[in-house]
Amino acid sequence: MSRPKGDKGQVLSSLVAVVAVVAIVGGLLVLFGTRGHESSADEPKTTSTPKPSAKPSGGPSTIIASVPPRKPTTAPTSAPTTTVPPTTEPPVTQPPATHPTTIPTAERPAAEVYNNTPRKGLADQVAGRARQAGWTVSGVDNWHGKVVESTVYYPPGMVQAANQLARDLGVGRTKPALDNMKMDRLTVILTSDYTG
Repeated sequence: MSRPKGDKGQVLSSLVAVVAVVAIVGGLLVLFGTRGHESSADEPKTTSTPKPSAKPSGGPSTIIASVPPRKPTTAPTSAPTTTVPPTTEPPVTQPPATHPTTIPTAERPAAEVYNNTPRKGLADQVAGRARQAGWTVSGVDNWHGKVVESTVYYPPGMVQAANQLARDLGVGRTKPALDNMKMDRLTVILTSDYTG
């Protein structure tokens, strides 16, 4: 025989259900809501300054320098100035380096590849491309947080390796590694701008 529930039993079970739903929603907000705006992936570290590797490379250089066009500067003068009509000549740019640096495969650090897009399988695809280029990929996963542009993050002493990996993968930006990243490898975070 079961006894009928009174109003107290219904109110108590309803209250427990409401508290459970509120706890779940609160937990989800904490888990997903704070990651989008509080990620420090695009803020530079202020604790240390990365330094280029002191090791000379054994092969020819493959780093291509990207130099923005120089802005003309004018010094103030007391003499009157005359206006020069604009010319149709293209702006002067520096030619790319003819001997970029190539880091030998045996000297390359490991890399981890993270997908920060809704595109499924992107990290695996790019990790395969890195392996074909001679890199050791030590991990592939999704990145949770907000990163504005695909980036290769590097720990101190691995700037040249980061530049080469960025070139090999078609990533346009390198930055110093963040505190939450491993300091013995490169970290690649792919965003929706990645076209590979």
